[in-house]
Amino acid sequence: MKNNSNINNLVRANIKALKAYSSARDEFKGTADVFLDANENPFGDLNRYPDPQQREIKEKLSAIKKVETNQIFVGNGSDEVIDLAFRIFCEPGKDKVLTFSPTYGMYDVSANINNIEVIEQPLINDFQISLNQLQPYLDFEELKIIFICSPNNPTGNSINPEDIEYILENFNGIVIVDEAYIDFSSQASFIKKIDKYNNLIISQTFSKAWGLAGVRVGVAYANEAIIKLYNRVKPPYNVSTLNQEAVLKSINNVEEVTQNIDTILLERTKLKDALSTLSIVKKVYPTDANFLLVEVDDANKTYQYLIEKKVIIRNRNTQVKNCIRITVGTKEENEKLISALKNIN
Repeated sequence: MKNNSNINNLVRANIKALKAYSSARDEFKGTADVFLDANENPFGDLNRYPDPQQREIKEKLSAIKKVETNQIFVGNGSDEVIDLAFRIFCEPGKDKVLTFSPTYGMYDVSANINNIEVIEQPLINDFQISLNQLQPYLDFEELKIIFICSPNNPTGNSINPEDIEYILENFNGIVIVDEAYIDFSSQASFIKKIDKYNNLIISQTFSKAWGLAGVRVGVAYANEAIIKLYNRVKPPYNVSTLNQEAVLKSINNVEEVTQNIDTILLERTKLKDALSTLSIVKKVYPTDANFLLVEVDDANKTYQYLIEKKVIIRNRNTQVKNCIRITVGTKEENEKLISALKNIN
């Protein structure tokens, strides 16, 4: 970060002055025989509030990711990680953020909800960042956050790591690297860089490689100062007991998760090869994610045809002309897709 700027200078004044809500479970963290502090119902299997700081999850992630527990925030999906960044660093109606399009649509939605203007910088050759086009914005005083999705959704490619480091070193705002699909990539995570760059936030999720999309748990990794801000602003009990238990169960079965990732990567190669042989397919883009961006003759017609065959993919024609996005499924699901596409008229 240029001039090693103080993160506190980027924080909204009302957030600096905010006195965080202190829940009963924040004030008492130990074990006891009788709990009469939180106005909970004394009856029921889920009558107690969850751990507001998700301590057990953070301890497990600390060992896996090789970071300190005070560098980890656990949120209600990656959506909360994104939304809280706007609340902490962006003044509504004044500040701006920058995204590289095409990319994950939730950045725009969350910005609009928070009344923050989005500057869209188009990706260039092979869906990479143009540093030349970006350069004028790096000194833009009202630009507070740059979002970089890597591997990128919907294109599937990883962003050049040297370009990401250049932005981190030459931008005085926050850089959020969204690594939702990093476990499917051969590119290294930027988690190891959080001690080097005090303006870096890494966003990851349990929805993809961990197979827990239904529990809505996302994670942010950053320096301790940023994580303290996240904990100050978040709702007191933002991740339920059931969701925390599901995450812990998955973490404790990491061998099975790793095996599933290997299976997905194998199926990804087979699916790419099969798609490449189809006459309607014009291009299968390189991918580091658990999906493929595929250019076809007519994306709208292909999408509608597959719906009729009860195979649902994603039509990305509005983002990348005549492209569909196909998630890598099971062997049987992938074969059903290919069979349907072979018979398309």
